[in-house]
Amino acid sequence: MEVRVSQRSAHTADEAGAGQQDFVEVRLPAAGAYLSVLRTATAGLAARLDFTLDEIEDLRIAVDEACAMLLGQAVPGSVLSCVFHLVGDALEITVSAPTTDGHTPARDTFAWTVLSALAGEVDATADENDVVSISLHKKRGGGPGAP
Repeated sequence: MEVRVSQRSAHTADEAGAGQQDFVEVRLPAAGAYLSVLRTATAGLAARLDFTLDEIEDLRIAVDEACAMLLGQAVPGSVLSCVFHLVGDALEITVSAPTTDGHTPARDTFAWTVLSALAGEVDATADENDVVSISLHKKRGGGPGAP
């Protein structure tokens, strides 16, 4: 398991007023036994941004659900990566893993609907190496389903 924490300056025009951004990456075996580490990291980082207890719990569940979607198709013995960006009053989380088929989760499922309701903005992508990523963007004070 590897945890990397860094802080970097904003470089784009859109982020010019944002100053420093905290960046945390957690890499761990792609196995359900390790998901409690990500749930704890999610709660700690959301608390740092003064999310409410309900928002923190929503994010913990959303990260767990996103990971569950990926683990079902993850290459055995691979690494699950979770990147957290703390940007202003928002938390952007991207979980990714190499998969056996490179297919993104279907967006017309109950699981995707729940994920969207919990996390606000949700997206999924796959790259040319069959690494599938699910991105969550939750803004503090946004209420259920708000970005």
